[in-house]
Amino acid sequence: MFQEILQETGLSLNEAKVYEALLFLGEANVQNITNKSKVHRRNVYDALQKLDEKGLVSQTIANKEKKFKATSPERLHERYQEKELKLLTQLPELTKLYKQTQETAQAQLFRGIEGFKNYLNLILEEKKPVYFIGAKAFWLDERLKHYLPHFEKQRKAKGIKFKHLFDHEVKTKTPQILKLVGKPYKFLPKKYSSSTAIDIFGDYVVTFVGVQPGKLHDEPLQFVLKNKALADGYRKFFEFMWDFCPKE
Repeated sequence: MFQEILQETGLSLNEAKVYEALLFLGEANVQNITNKSKVHRRNVYDALQKLDEKGLVSQTIANKEKKFKATSPERLHERYQEKELKLLTQLPELTKLYKQTQETAQAQLFRGIEGFKNYLNLILEEKKPVYFIGAKAFWLDERLKHYLPHFEKQRKAKGIKFKHLFDHEVKTKTPQILKLVGKPYKFLPKKYSSSTAIDIFGDYVVTFVGVQPGKLHDEPLQFVLKNKALADGYRKFFEFMWDFCPKE
């Protein structure tokens, strides 16, 4: 009758059957409990021991016979509250752990100029050095001319450092970017130029497609991945390329 709700309080099926039997019987010996609960005698002993450990049964010995009695169901409620309180005390740490595991693997897609601004804001929020692979000076896109000074002011105030590996064409097509971002920077060999670029900062790896020197795609797309191990790996790739690119 009450086995299901008793199990929801944390009792096993046999414990629930035995406890319920004791509620009906009052004080009873093992044989009577076995008959009432329909639990095998050996399992009744195990259930009684566990119920005793949980403070849900008491026992007496009269005329050399051991008898058992259920404690008040209020004790079940108290146990439930105790478990809830324990959970609440640990909840901040559990939530922190959950957030950490969620943050280790995130994927987002930013679209359009407003999406590009969201990417720039991530750089400001992370406050970590940024490593650029295949940089193309597409920050000089006409659509960013009013936002970029605001970004640069905050970037410098936060002390965020840049390290660029530019595409070779930037040297001649958009050299003004070099003064804007400052050193250090190097250039990839001409044969490695492409229409993609990768930025790494903090735990983020951001990939751009359809970009060219000085200009974003008509409808910019940024693939934003957040994963510490991934970002660390890409930084290793960057340093390898940096070491093998000639100094300017």
